[in-house]
Amino acid sequence: LISSLKINKKEYFYFDLLKVASEYKLELDNLPLTLKILLENSLRNAANLRESEEVVTKFKLWLKESHNSAEIFYYPARILMQDFTGVPAVVDLAAMRHAVRQNGGDPRKINPISPVDLVIDHSVQVDKYASNSALAENTKLEIQRNYERYEFLKWGQNAFANFRAVPPGTGICHQVNLEYLASVVTQKEISGKNFLIPDTLVGTDSHTTMINGIGVLGWGVGGIEAEAAMLGKAISMLIPDVVGFNLTGKLAEGITATDLVLTITQKLRAKGVVGKFVEFYGTALDHLSVADRATIANMSPEFGSTCGYFPIDEESLSYLFLSGRSEEQIDIVREYAQINKLWRNNITAKYSENINLDLSEVTASLAGPKRPQDLVKLTDIAHNFQENAGSLDYNQEISLQNSSDKLKNGSIVIAAITSCTNTSNPSVMLAAALVAKKALERGLKPKSYVKTSLGPGSQVVAEYYKKSGLQKYLDKFGFNIVGYGCTTCICNSGPLLPEITEKIKDNNLHVVSVLSGNRNFEGRVHPLTKSNYLASPPLVVAYSILGNITKDITTEVLGYDQAGKAVFLKDIWPSNQEINEAVNSCLSREMFIEKYQSVFAGEAGWQAIKIKQSETYQWNKHSTYIQNPPFFAAKTELTQIKDAKILALFGDSITTDHISPAGSIAGNSPAAEYLALKGVAPEDFNSYGSRRGNHEVMMRGTFANIRIKNEMLKGKEGGYTIFAGCETNIYDAAMQYKLNNTDLVIIAGKEYGTGSSRDWAAKGTLLLGVKAVIAESFERIHRSNLVGMGVLPLVFEAGTNRKSLELDGTETININNLDKITPLGHIKAEITYNNGSMTEVTLQV
Repeated sequence: LISSLKINKKEYFYFDLLKVASEYKLELDNLPLTLKILLENSLRNAANLRESEEVVTKFKLWLKESHNSAEIFYYPARILMQDFTGVPAVVDLAAMRHAVRQNGGDPRKINPISPVDLVIDHSVQVDKYASNSALAENTKLEIQRNYERYEFLKWGQNAFANFRAVPPGTGICHQVNLEYLASVVTQKEISGKNFLIPDTLVGTDSHTTMINGIGVLGWGVGGIEAEAAMLGKAISMLIPDVVGFNLTGKLAEGITATDLVLTITQKLRAKGVVGKFVEFYGTALDHLSVADRATIANMSPEFGSTCGYFPIDEESLSYLFLSGRSEEQIDIVREYAQINKLWRNNITAKYSENINLDLSEVTASLAGPKRPQDLVKLTDIAHNFQENAGSLDYNQEISLQNSSDKLKNGSIVIAAITSCTNTSNPSVMLAAALVAKKALERGLKPKSYVKTSLGPGSQVVAEYYKKSGLQKYLDKFGFNIVGYGCTTCICNSGPLLPEITEKIKDNNLHVVSVLSGNRNFEGRVHPLTKSNYLASPPLVVAYSILGNITKDITTEVLGYDQAGKAVFLKDIWPSNQEINEAVNSCLSREMFIEKYQSVFAGEAGWQAIKIKQSETYQWNKHSTYIQNPPFFAAKTELTQIKDAKILALFGDSITTDHISPAGSIAGNSPAAEYLALKGVAPEDFNSYGSRRGNHEVMMRGTFANIRIKNEMLKGKEGGYTIFAGCETNIYDAAMQYKLNNTDLVIIAGKEYGTGSSRDWAAKGTLLLGVKAVIAESFERIHRSNLVGMGVLPLVFEAGTNRKSLELDGTETININNLDKITPLGHIKAEITYNNGSMTEVTLQV
């Protein structure tokens, strides 16, 4: 099944899918491209001829039915991590080395087998903004706050083979992956020969899917799955259904890639594609740039799909050239993809189902106020907010010092250009700058209470802003660069001005954020913004002028120019021609090459961090950032759950943002109490994300989200539960149950664990003593993370749930025969009510 080819006089070998098709009578052209990649991967890693035959048979059966839930083993070529999820992974590796040494082994044997790139991008916070010094000040604060973590990562970079760390201040991991790390086709030595193989990956951030925009198959996994993959273990998966998404037509004048991706998100979420691959095809791809494709692919987690794949074609090669890849590499991609049938063609594959979208039908839109899949037309935003916010007093106006602007319900207090979804796309980024330029020329500016920020996804963005001459307009408009990394989109929005914070709290105002992000779950953007809307970068700038979500931005007067003439949105909105001219005038191959030539060097603060070379990490028992986790302590096999109590009773759509510690550490929380006892001042608490290397902090922050609702507390928000008839926080209750040797379970509704792929949502659940989570349905990544940590996910049968069973949290649960369970099998659970009555339910494993 192996062939060879010569490219630029060099010989390469590859697993030939045409030979596979001929040998096994497989209809290769009918197989979706994503499944061709999985087929090549499975065959290349098959142990013998019998395994190869079994693999091909599984894919043939898939073609017969457009579905076959057979198990395959997937070995990604590489692993991508960001620092929030990467730090605990490296902590686990360090703990493994420590355990090996303690047991008399050689710690140097513990290394990643698959190459790992960790991009430090999740730790910069927007403390300073709307000033020319914001970038320098935020960078300095980032290094100060995270010195212990960065020192640890630098140790890891030196201690482990196959592990590279991209320093802070470089960019967002997905954008760095797109612009530099991804090769599309990579090389691997097999049996002494140089093979070409598809560049595939898994990442510890769910938005790893962005790389599908360039023809690389990748998706997000939990940190636990990623650790297994980097240690050479296969990812066990079922052959997925593949949904074909046919894109036709062109976007109308004034419509952005953000509008398109929000429309696709709503359409696919409504269709239901959880656990499926989505593969895009159609005539619209002829003029859909890689930047636009990546914008769409990025939001696959919001679709609910495992990935959203765009095929390799001439557009992919053009982007590889623009972004500074070598011409030799581009030749390799072209030759291999074409000869091995991984190149885009006009033959429509056989899909599990098909969806169509004419791009000309897409309208200007936002998503919110609490979920990324909830599409709202731009003209309907004011109505949407009022409908979701409930009864509010819109006449109440709060005066501010030194400003004529009034704060009120519906005020937009955060306007942020942030997150990988949009900051990788030059057309929407330059459109935002053009809106600022046109607004300034008409004498407009943001409202004084709006916190404005710009977090480019890479230094290349700053370079093309500079070359275009447009950065100065963003600066004058308050959208100065605040850092290179994820900011507002992942809770790192930083504090509002003290006066604004005080007015919001004192008057219980319902205030809003507008951000160019991909997530807007409750409590995620900022603790004080109860509604959060996702929007394109140019709309973020426009909404900072309007300052209030209760007005229709398409018809409202934004202000008056120097001549007293009313200015509307249409007056400051750039044309497609203006945007295209700006893109073509300032984007060049040379700027990519220059910005990435010393990508691993880092800025001065990173370079100044000194480390000691050692095979094992020297744990500091006084550190509040890095601690040796207890995961290697002896454990007994879970054979039964006996007399378990319900720690929490949750409704639908409990996300990993609700479960996992994220955002700022509240002053009255168990985590804050722990840090205070360790002598940490409140201003130095930092975020949960920055302390993911310390299990003591993280387990105290599990289920501690300020917006989570445990139904045992009759509507009260926050991380609370009932223990012994009294209200207490979940952590304290869990520790009391642990002292009493009491098993615990979580009961939940539909879509449990949606959101970012966070290993601590599973690790924290385990450390609190939870043995099982029983829900109506699960999100794939969180479900597999629970399994990886030894917490059993169980699903109610259709028609049965916490409401039909009339559960109130006082019940006791018994589940036996856990040593006999099988995947997708069934098991009985016995529920004993507080009055002594009992019932038995069937649960799916």
